[in-house]
Amino acid sequence: MKEETTTLTGAEPPPVRDWISHELNGTDFDPVLAELMREGPLTRIRLPHGEGWAWLATRYDDVRMITNDPRFGRAELVDRQVTRLAPHFKPRPGSLAFADQPDHNRLRRTVAGAFTVGAMKRLRPRAQAILDALVDEVERNGPPTDLVEHVLEPFPISVVSEVMGVPAADRERVHAWTRQIISTSGGAEAAERAKQGMYGWITKTIRARGGSTEEDVLSLLGAAVGRGEISEEEAVGLAGPLQIGGEAVTHNCGQMLFLLLTRPALLERLREAPVSWDAALDELLRWIPHRTAVGLARVALEDVDLHGLRIKAGDPVYVSYLAANRDPDVFPQPDRIDMDRDPNPHLAFGNGPHYCTGAVLARLQIELLLQTLLDRLPGLRLAVPAERVPWRRQTMIRGPQALPAAWG
Repeated sequence: MKEETTTLTGAEPPPVRDWISHELNGTDFDPVLAELMREGPLTRIRLPHGEGWAWLATRYDDVRMITNDPRFGRAELVDRQVTRLAPHFKPRPGSLAFADQPDHNRLRRTVAGAFTVGAMKRLRPRAQAILDALVDEVERNGPPTDLVEHVLEPFPISVVSEVMGVPAADRERVHAWTRQIISTSGGAEAAERAKQGMYGWITKTIRARGGSTEEDVLSLLGAAVGRGEISEEEAVGLAGPLQIGGEAVTHNCGQMLFLLLTRPALLERLREAPVSWDAALDELLRWIPHRTAVGLARVALEDVDLHGLRIKAGDPVYVSYLAANRDPDVFPQPDRIDMDRDPNPHLAFGNGPHYCTGAVLARLQIELLLQTLLDRLPGLRLAVPAERVPWRRQTMIRGPQALPAAWG
């Protein structure tokens, strides 16, 4: 990719901005991203790792277009080291996140049955029972307690492991692997060790379930490999990111609880009747800055003209769902949390073919967590001043490291 970029208007292309990830406290919006949003709908960025620069789209309509346009693909990223946030980047062949059509649909079909609305309705009683047992223990021990350690971490681990088919005896080590993989600390070697451990375990498990008729994800993948519908390599590449997805629930819900416990008016509005939990969750999902910087890039497969600029074939392109969710043309007063916002077409779970496979599962868990904790722990509040809540560092998914809470 050349530094020179043609424009359709004769104007100079936007400068390349270095985007160094800030270690942000609380739910503060990234100030660099806010600047980039003000500078224009299409800017250029250079992240701490990888090579060269990339385009960044921040407007809602552009984000939706790019993420649903076959002129932008992910498969080429497997063989390139584009500018990125993560110090380690070694995509696995077969990973759904890097598949373009028609492979993407072929791969996604093998696990789709485990994440349908119907499957989640069947899962709900079991998920509620898991959560109730955790909150029972919290109540027995009394305040104060760390909600992250005792509820927000173990609950998604258990639920995702149920959906994936991870035996109880293996869940803690699988969680340790996923936590290291999404961290930017420890360097490439630590991340690679964690990946080798997790993907090695997944490979053995899928092989052992080649003739399974069970409906958990690892069994579905084992059976699909046995029928020759996907390769073993593809099955392993599919399973890993789905297993990691539980980490996002922990930290997204942590941010939501921090918001509610530091903004009494929001908590009171949520407790009022009538209030739509669906609408409230949509607004919290829209508003929270759930990740650091940007996620995975796409690559332009042909020249694309946008806002008087030419994105050349081969140029990497990022979109920011966080920025799109604050677009004032779509969300009036976007920095305000409005529990009654309607419509609310947020992009918290992505858009297009790469829309989050586990979105329905994630939403179910967040809803159960918020409702159960607020119902069963009356007077729930922070046990320390808000400024003393520790936040995760050197990670791609933002959230509180601990959430000390009291109640009663």
